[in-house]
Amino acid sequence: MARIAVIGGTGYAGSRIVAEGVRRGHDVVAVSRSVPVERVPGATYVEGTIIDAPGLVAELQGADAVIVAVSPRGDMTDTAVPAVLELARELSDTGTRLGVVGGAGGSLSAPDGPRLFDLDFPEAFKAEAQTGIDILEGLRATPESLDWFFIHPAETFGAYNPGERTGDYRTGGEVVVRDSEGVSYISAEDLAVAFIDEIETPKHHRERFTVGY
Repeated sequence: MARIAVIGGTGYAGSRIVAEGVRRGHDVVAVSRSVPVERVPGATYVEGTIIDAPGLVAELQGADAVIVAVSPRGDMTDTAVPAVLELARELSDTGTRLGVVGGAGGSLSAPDGPRLFDLDFPEAFKAEAQTGIDILEGLRATPESLDWFFIHPAETFGAYNPGERTGDYRTGGEVVVRDSEGVSYISAEDLAVAFIDEIETPKHHRERFTVGY
């Protein structure tokens, strides 16, 4: 059993990661700015913010993995990148793995590129995609003592296209995953499966990878 902390554990992706972790018998702590009324049975909920990285790391001391599932919107639009990278620095040398929920925009459209972001990418999502790209670049510059992984969900991932848990997915390395009809999709529940799989059986050390059906 691992002790897993999910920052943004009440959000769209984070709440599914919390639920999947509990489902598989892990000790899961959901971190959010406020404790929700509806909670995943078996999970522990604490108030906290990624903006206070030193305090948060002290509170989560002993965690095997910390997953960041914070949406870079609202007051996090300009603070998500520095906050995540400060958290990464604080976790260096602690032995705690860092996982980050990325966006599809930074994944490659084909081996050796270009990125989806550099093609006909929707203008409405460009700011969020850029945040994910900047976080990834920052993680690559962290000390080798930090074991991190960064997962790009499929292209059509979000509450507008929820889906359900199948327990299955494919990985595409750095290339976006598409099905035989060219559709790139994964549910939040199966993205959560990928995160907990990586924690249970680590395969990607200081790497990013994509998931989809």
